[in-house]
Formats: sequence, C-alpha cells, structure tokens
Amino acid sequence: MIHLEKVNGRNIWDILELSVDEAQKSFVADNSTSIIEAYSTLCSGGHVFTFGIYDDETPVGFLMIGFGTDECWEAPPAVAEDNYNIWRFMIDKRYQHKGYGKAALKLALDYIRTFPCGKAEKCWLSYEPENHAAAKLYSSFGFGTNGEKDGDEVIAVLNL
Repeated sequence: MIHLEKVNGRNIWDILELSVDEAQKSFVADNSTSIIEAYSTLCSGGHVFTFGIYDDETPVGFLMIGFGTDECWEAPPAVAEDNYNIWRFMIDKRYQHKGYGKAALKLALDYIRTFPCGKAEKCWLSYEPENHAAAKLYSSFGFGTNGEKDGDEVIAVLNL
C-alpha cells in the first residue's frame, strides 16, 4: 500500500539512494540537495516537511512540502506567501509508470489539506516547461499555471 513516511534517521539513507533517469536529472534536484535545502530552511525559521514515498516497506520516491517563505529566499513568487507548495516530488526510475506518482500526489494533497502550518488558500508547485509528464500529472489534479515563474520554471496553482 502506498504511504508517506517522514524522513528520519532510519530511512534517510534509503531516500538518498533514490534517483530519476539520466534524462530527467535536469527536472528535479537530487535528494541529497533537497535534504540540505530542507535543513537550511528549518534553520532559517522556515517550514518544510520531507517524506519518503513507500509501497509497503519499499521506498519508491521522495516528497518535500514547504509553507510560506523564509529569510533566505530571494524574490519568491507572490503565490508563495502563506501558501503550501510541493517543493520536490520524485519517483525513482525503477518505479515510474506504475501509478506511484498519481497516488503519492494525492497523499501529498491530503496531507497539505490538514493545514499543518495553518490555513491557506492555495498549493503551488513549479516545473521545467519541457517536463510534459509532470505538467500532465499536475493538471489532472487541477493545477493550472498562473503566469508566474520561479527562475525558469512554470508555476502551477491549485485552490485548496
């Protein structure tokens, strides 16, 4: 059964071993970079949640959810203020095209809708314009582009 587990001392090494296919590496940061960014966000007073995506006992992916902005974020998009975002989302190359992405995105949104940092109106995410598979998945959940960009990435927003 697909479920999320918070990244911790017992599972961090398994999460760090997950990776995407070589052709997808320009679409998402590796998990070690994500864990470092999560740590620095927490140290800067920000809010972030890191999860392993599991099928029973098998780690199949990684998810990072953020809330709002922190003091280190230069020029955040307007939608970031007091809203949740799916900061990182990846399924390991061995487990892609098996429905894990769709199931995990639903679990991520279910978690966000518990409002662990307080009520918010929106959830947003960003993706490389060339990542057509991500765009298709996100739009199937109701995410739509809002015209903003995060660097070169397209921003898509879902009303909570």
